[in-house]
Amino acid sequence: MNHHHLHNVLQNDWSRRTFLKKSFAGLGGIALSQFAGASLPRLHEQGGLHFPAKAKRVIHLCMAGGPSHLESFDPKAELNKLNGQPFPESFTKGQQLAQLQGAKLVARGSFTGFKKYGQAGIEISDLFPYTGAIADEICVVRSMVTEQINHDPAHAFMNSGSILKGRPSMGSWLLYGLGADSQNLPGYVVMVSRGDFPDQPISSRQWSAGFLPSRFQGVQFQSKGDAVHYVGSPEGVCQSAQRQVIEEVQRLNGMLREHHYDPEIETRIAQYEMAFRMQSSVPELTDMKGEPQHILDMYGVKEAGDGSFASNCLLARRMLERGVRFVQLYHRGWDHHGNIDKQMPYTAKLTDQASAALVKDLKQRGMLEDTLVIWGGEFGRTPMGQGTGRDHHIKAFSIWMAGAGIKPGHVHGATDELGYAAVEDVVHVRDLHATLLERFGIDHARFTKKFQGLDYKLTGVEPAKPIKAILA
Repeated sequence: MNHHHLHNVLQNDWSRRTFLKKSFAGLGGIALSQFAGASLPRLHEQGGLHFPAKAKRVIHLCMAGGPSHLESFDPKAELNKLNGQPFPESFTKGQQLAQLQGAKLVARGSFTGFKKYGQAGIEISDLFPYTGAIADEICVVRSMVTEQINHDPAHAFMNSGSILKGRPSMGSWLLYGLGADSQNLPGYVVMVSRGDFPDQPISSRQWSAGFLPSRFQGVQFQSKGDAVHYVGSPEGVCQSAQRQVIEEVQRLNGMLREHHYDPEIETRIAQYEMAFRMQSSVPELTDMKGEPQHILDMYGVKEAGDGSFASNCLLARRMLERGVRFVQLYHRGWDHHGNIDKQMPYTAKLTDQASAALVKDLKQRGMLEDTLVIWGGEFGRTPMGQGTGRDHHIKAFSIWMAGAGIKPGHVHGATDELGYAAVEDVVHVRDLHATLLERFGIDHARFTKKFQGLDYKLTGVEPAKPIKAILA
């Protein structure tokens, strides 16, 4: 370490200790106000947002496994005509495939029909009639591409822009930059649902804070039973006694923090307080007895808290109302290598109604205008058949977005005539990340975190840009 760098370290450390020791509020109060949600956002500390924000919160509906764009939002008449015939080699020569690499490639047409919905006449599959009914509220992006062809790295790339472990997820980046609006619930919450068919697991690294302090990572709530394990007080322990224990632990953590700078100490201080507050906030959040029957029916909730995607969507709306910044709802069951004509309708039925209901519910509560909704998987499926299903595909897939100034009733981009590759207004996952940040008033190129001597950002070092054409 050179003398100049050592001088800066000592000066910063002395200034920090002096401030903390002389502050009338003390370390505990500072840390709790800063990290439990009442702080100025980090970007404000760095001079403010880069431009006016359109979004305050986001909900990411993650269709884990890779829904087929060819049976959802991207109809291909030419592929249907080619059904059962050899797939043209001109499309696939030299291209990366997953399990079909080296196999005889046969075209597989869509097993479902499409209808035009909304004033714009957006073509949507018969498997998604509820989504069709909100066609005038959503923007369908048909030209998505990604770089990872297997599930876990593709999820990691969709979440963090990298397949390397230790990189922050987009929810963690947002929380790091903007802070949380709720002091009683985590700023970033994840829930997972599934159907009856075998499916791919979801790794908790998908909502990791990576090299950011761990207080910014996603917190997984359980879909069934108690949303948070051990959130209640142990038998025989009253809240006043717990409060005394927490205050003493905070005092000891504060003493340690004065002499040793470590962001994880600040995380412990904030999380002790958060856990205490969640003892009352989580039961209130998950008690859906006050929800009117027509709302339960709109989402398709048979029993609140039953672990279904529908129940999770309704609970997510309640989280957003209470200041949770970022919610991810994973639904496992879209990996249709076989029996796609049986399994995809089943999975679509479990998710279609509630996804559409969420958009309608947010709109009727005046929340859609500043809530960004994203629906989609980690990649698409091949227009070539794989037995009775379709293989993984990275060169084309579809998502839809709504709210927060996203252009409604709009289709962006296109794939070729067989649905093999995005060819018009191609949108890379990094562009999706840049768009997400832009909606929150953040320039992705200027939003960085120094780690191991490098300035990291969500969108990485490759070119990325917000999707200007879909911004109303």
